[in-house]
Amino acid sequence: MNEKDIENLIPHRERMRLPDTIIRTDETSAVCEATVKESWPMAEKGNVSPLVLIELIAQTSAVCIGSKERKAGNDPARGKGWLVGIKSADFFTEAIPLHTRIRSLAEIRFTLDNFTEIRGTAEIDGKTAGEIILQVMRSE
Repeated sequence: MNEKDIENLIPHRERMRLPDTIIRTDETSAVCEATVKESWPMAEKGNVSPLVLIELIAQTSAVCIGSKERKAGNDPARGKGWLVGIKSADFFTEAIPLHTRIRSLAEIRFTLDNFTEIRGTAEIDGKTAGEIILQVMRSE
């Protein structure tokens, strides 16, 4: 999927939209790729902080949920708001250089009513750079 597909699934634009490419998506997961750019949040001195991986996983989660909504015949752009909490975040790198390609995976672990827990991983060159668990409440 291309950039326009991403923009139809998540509300982020310009420097806040991190994924470049959707590799795959299904009912419970999504895989995206992103290239670190100077315009990204927290870019400084040729690197970005690994904290940005939290946002990348959140946006990959939005791709999964937005794709699921689209398949159900709903418009993801008219979706409900999210309140996102970070249950855990472990980083295995000090900094991520500009132009690095990151592969992100978001998997829905469980859903109960309007609460969802999502496990995400970010990989650089096949090595885990971060593992994040998000807890998401969606407004009704």
